[in-house]
Amino acid sequence: MNANRLPGLTALVVAMLALLANMSAKAADEFGAFELINKSSQTYEETLAAVETALQGSSLTVHGKHTVRIPEEKAQGSVFVLTSPTYMKAAENESPRTISAQVLRVAVYTWGPEQHTLVNMINPEAHAMIFYADSDNYDAMVAAGRLAGTEVRDALSGLPGEAISVPQKPMRTAKHYRKYKGDGPARMMTKFRRYLKSQRPVFDAEESAFQETVDSIAATLDASEVSDSSASTGWERLVTIPVGEDAVYIGMTNPYIEFSMISINSRFRKDGKTDDAPYPGVDHIAALPTEVLVIKEGGRTQVLQYGQMWRMQLYFWDSGYRAFTANVGVPTAIFDSIEDLLVGE
Repeated sequence: MNANRLPGLTALVVAMLALLANMSAKAADEFGAFELINKSSQTYEETLAAVETALQGSSLTVHGKHTVRIPEEKAQGSVFVLTSPTYMKAAENESPRTISAQVLRVAVYTWGPEQHTLVNMINPEAHAMIFYADSDNYDAMVAAGRLAGTEVRDALSGLPGEAISVPQKPMRTAKHYRKYKGDGPARMMTKFRRYLKSQRPVFDAEESAFQETVDSIAATLDASEVSDSSASTGWERLVTIPVGEDAVYIGMTNPYIEFSMISINSRFRKDGKTDDAPYPGVDHIAALPTEVLVIKEGGRTQVLQYGQMWRMQLYFWDSGYRAFTANVGVPTAIFDSIEDLLVGE
């Protein structure tokens, strides 16, 4: 080898190593919206029962469980809705508009051609980055979100099977989450709104009518006639969770939103997809439920729901841009259905 070429080669190697290090650092700085935490060695029914027992025996509070309607019954899936008393205590002085960060979800589902039973969760740390982005206690609240994730992992660490901690798509950096207003070219579909402006008003009432408003919404949802997946009308109330004295989270679902989110996310995915298992998007069911927030703010009782395009991008951006453009009417249908039910057509 020509010795005169060594300096050039050395510089090239150094540059390549620097590039690889930068790529590695970038990858390490990415956080999944979901996290896979267990590959079960048991059946779906056995795993579901084991997860419920483990969560009920933990420091977490279980508010509800829901069996998700998978298209064509090609898989099975259920979602548990939880809160962490420790996390709620850490957030007691935060804005009532941040309460969505406090609601944790664990999903049990069958996936892939072998229909293995898996357990995953919404990533609380990533959610903390979004909802506490403007908090004076941002670092502490992100740490509290991270600890809430650890609480869930610890609660389920004894499940039969393989305990793991694998981030799942969509993946984003902490900087992206903290300024989250959509992804890529689809940001225009969210009108470049961050979470505060994505909390769209449904109606308001006197501050003194706060509990009356919560009760009225719950009654309306409980009396709602749910359609099949072909129509967005009708909703089921899964949970009503007080978060402090001035905020309530109401979680809701229906067949339409379940069919839409699973089928849209599955359409352009290839991993784990076969004719017998056509819906790999079942691994995103921990995005349920969608929510209505009732909060006290500005001397009024405010009822809010999220812009559904913002919310769907948050959880389903890995579906691909084509999936969003092909289903651009779905978020509006969901949003309008909730508003029509609560306000009255």
